[in-house]
Amino acid sequence: MTLDQIPRGTLARIQDVTGDDTLAIRLMEMGLIEGEEIELIGAAPLGDPLEFSVRGYRLSLRANEARRVVVEPLP
Repeated sequence: MTLDQIPRGTLARIQDVTGDDTLAIRLMEMGLIEGEEIELIGAAPLGDPLEFSVRGYRLSLRANEARRVVVEPLP
């Protein structure tokens, strides 16, 4: 499952950031690293961008950026 697919309010654990390009590096520099917990807070009216809570701060990502982050939902 990728970050853009988790339901609002769901807590998930990051498993991987796919790719090895500058976007993948930028996502990891923003704190999206393996093992971190992340939660979808909400989305813009048309569904893009998405707002997440990670490492104590809020982060907005475009849906195509969120698709690069592989997560597993936490119970």
